[in-house]
Amino acid sequence: MKHSPAPLQSPITERIDWLFGLAERHAQDYASPEAWLARQRHLARHPTAILVMKCMDGRINIPIATQTPKGIILPFRNLGGIFNLGWPHLGETLTAAMDKVVRSGRQALVMITYHFSKGDERRGCAGFHYRTDDARAHTFEIQREVSVLFGATHGTVYPLVCGFETDEEALVVHGCNGQTLNMADLSETDTETLPARLLQLLPDMPTQIRADLLPLLLGNLRHIAALRTTNRTLHIEHREWMLCVGRGFDWLHLPNLALIIGPYSPDLADPIRKAAGIIRANMRSGRIPSDGFLVMSSVPYEDIGVDRARAMLKSDFMANFAADVVRKEFADLAPLMTVRKTLLNWHSRAVEPL
Repeated sequence: MKHSPAPLQSPITERIDWLFGLAERHAQDYASPEAWLARQRHLARHPTAILVMKCMDGRINIPIATQTPKGIILPFRNLGGIFNLGWPHLGETLTAAMDKVVRSGRQALVMITYHFSKGDERRGCAGFHYRTDDARAHTFEIQREVSVLFGATHGTVYPLVCGFETDEEALVVHGCNGQTLNMADLSETDTETLPARLLQLLPDMPTQIRADLLPLLLGNLRHIAALRTTNRTLHIEHREWMLCVGRGFDWLHLPNLALIIGPYSPDLADPIRKAAGIIRANMRSGRIPSDGFLVMSSVPYEDIGVDRARAMLKSDFMANFAADVVRKEFADLAPLMTVRKTLLNWHSRAVEPL
C-alpha cells in the first residue's frame, strides 16, 4: 500500500484527517480481490495460524518484512513488547484465539519478538531503555508462560523467540538449544539449505509448523536483499503525537508516530502515563507541533448486534479512561488533547469512527 508521507509539522486537524485517510486506504487494500485471493491461497498451502507478540514500534511490520499477505498474521502489540500471560484479559484473548485455531484442526506458531538496531543502540527498544539483553530475556519469559498455558511439548502451540533487527528488518530465530539463525547472514544461495538449517535449529518444532515458518523466512530473505539495494533513512528521532489504546491498529505501521498500548495489563494507567510523558517531551523539544495530540481508542468486532455493541462500550471506556489519566497527571497537556473513539470491522478491516 502506497500512502502520502506523514504531515509531521501540520496542524493537528490535518494530521488527524491524514490518519483516517491512511486507515481507509488500508481497508480498501485489504478488501481488494487480489488481497483476498492471496490470503486464501496462502492459507490453503500453509494452514498454521501465526500470532506475533511485539512492541508497538511501527518499524516492526512482520507481514511486510516476511512478504506475507495482509491478514494472515495476528498481531499482539503493546508498549515495549511487554506482556504477561497472567494478565486476565491477555490470557483470555490469547486462549480464545487458540480455541478457534484448535477447533478448525490447525496448529499455531506464536512468534515472541524483541527488537534492536545493529547500527545504533538508541534505535533499539525505548520500552527497555535500549537494553537489548533485558528485552531478549523478557521474550524468553513469555515463551515459558506460553508453554505453561498450552503445554511444554509444543505439539499444538509452538512459542518461538525471534529478534528483529530494525536496520535491515531481519529476523533472528532462536533455537531450542541456544543457537540462533540470523537471516541477515544468509543469501539467496542459502535457500536450498534453509529447511535443513531449521530442522537442526528447531528439532522439536512440529513438521507442519516448520514447513509453514519456512515461507516467512524465505520472504524475509528476499525483503532484506531488496532493502540493501535502496537508500533509506533509518528512523531514530521520536515524533509520536498519537496515544492509541486498544486493538486493531495493525494499519498503523509507521515509525515513531504512535504509542500503542494494548488493553492487556491490569494497570493501564501506567503505560498511558509513560506515553503521555513521551508526547509532552516531543512537544517541548519541538519534534512535533505543540498545537495538539491525539488520544485514540480502537476495539475490533466480528459480528453485528451484541458483539459490536460490546465493542462500542469498550472503545468508549478506554478512550475516556486514557483521557482521564492525561487530565489528572498532565494538566498542561489536557487542553491540547483530541479524543477519537473507533471500532474495527474485523472482516473488512474498516475503521469506524464513533
